[in-house]
Amino acid sequence: MKTLFLLFGFLLVVGTTGMAQNTAGSVDKAKLAASVKVEFLHAWTGYKKYCWGHDDLKPISKTCRDWYGTPVLMTPVDSLDSLYLLGFKKEADETREYIAKNLSFDKDVSVQNFEITIRLLGGLLSSYQITGDKRLLALADDLGTRLLPVFNSPTGMPYRFVNLKTGKTSDPVSNPAETGTLLIEFGTLSKLTGKPIYYERAKRALVETYKRRSPIGLVGENINVETGKWTNTDSHVSGGIDSYYEYLLKCAVLFGDADCHAMWEDSIAKVNTYLADEQTVDKGKFRGELSPIDGLWYGHADMNTGKRTSTTTGALDAFFPALLALDGDLNRARALQDSMFKMWELNHIEPEVYNYKTGKIEYPGYPLRPEIVESTFYLYHFTHDPKYLAMGQEMWNDFVKYCRTDEAYAGLKSVVTKEKTDYMHSFVFAETFKYFYLLFAPEKTLDLKQVVFNTEAHPMRKTWKN
Repeated sequence: MKTLFLLFGFLLVVGTTGMAQNTAGSVDKAKLAASVKVEFLHAWTGYKKYCWGHDDLKPISKTCRDWYGTPVLMTPVDSLDSLYLLGFKKEADETREYIAKNLSFDKDVSVQNFEITIRLLGGLLSSYQITGDKRLLALADDLGTRLLPVFNSPTGMPYRFVNLKTGKTSDPVSNPAETGTLLIEFGTLSKLTGKPIYYERAKRALVETYKRRSPIGLVGENINVETGKWTNTDSHVSGGIDSYYEYLLKCAVLFGDADCHAMWEDSIAKVNTYLADEQTVDKGKFRGELSPIDGLWYGHADMNTGKRTSTTTGALDAFFPALLALDGDLNRARALQDSMFKMWELNHIEPEVYNYKTGKIEYPGYPLRPEIVESTFYLYHFTHDPKYLAMGQEMWNDFVKYCRTDEAYAGLKSVVTKEKTDYMHSFVFAETFKYFYLLFAPEKTLDLKQVVFNTEAHPMRKTWKN
């Protein structure tokens, strides 16, 4: 069996440029990478101790949550490629064996297609590529088949829910993220199984979403997949739309898909025209806790008129510097990352929703999100600027300080009070720990034209010819 590091190497070259020279001088990458591994194992051990065989751990009450009343092994599958990546081979092999012997999708439950696709289908595919274990590919193929009925709408855009046993679909009101964030997983499944239907259905859903953009080139927040009509015309790069843009670019990279490339080029031009918002703040007008931040932001606008409708951003939006960096737009990526990091520094953890115009935190929760760490990794990878190591070190120290529990990790009800919430999402293993580790990992080789992360940070390796 080939090891992960033969399949996925990582080139993280330390540079000494610009303003970060002094701040990054004390960053010990090896020590930080080791620390990430220790904390990952701490959280993983807590999950195994209390909730092995279940979907997620509730770390305060030390109880479990199964998404649909019956386990689909959300945390084990979502965590498996990270276990290999971080070097926990024995633990990973045992987890893989448990998944292969115990995971079944022959369940009479209605599941959310988007979440199941990015977490379970993506996790099975990436782990299959790492290990060559054909049982994982068989599980992915079975799951893909059970999810296919979601595409049987009049428009070809998927319903939000599908019953894994009966194929019955439900909830026609969806969003671009859920209609357009499927092609990396279904496309990879298609390439690995030789079944064109997976690629064709997921790509049609992406194209049909794009075709319904407004005359000025923006998409809205909610769309009815039966009628093709928008039910919410708010446009932004936050939750509900975010990964739609991500997959336009990443599918062009992973599959060499010219249609995706053209859709991305058109879309990002419109996003930069109507959603980008450069702000200069008169600090004299604000007192107390209000902290508007100078810099580049991406806000909300009406999809039809381009009129600014809201100046909110937050943890989910923090993926966008990574996407800009992947596209080669490093000037915007750097500027936006600086803004996002200042938002983090206000409370030493980023809030779910922050109003950059008023300085108000509009939703103070933090469910262990990875996006700002992801962007820090991408920017360091592409620029070699050590200031991003310094950013990462500060965020890592804050993350451990405020989110660690005696048994695992917990999200925060409020980044202001630091009160914890009783939940640990599986994405903390799939994404948050992984991106922290990659930022500090030993120098290896990573070709981002050959390896593409899905929106759940599952790495897909291009093993096919376009």
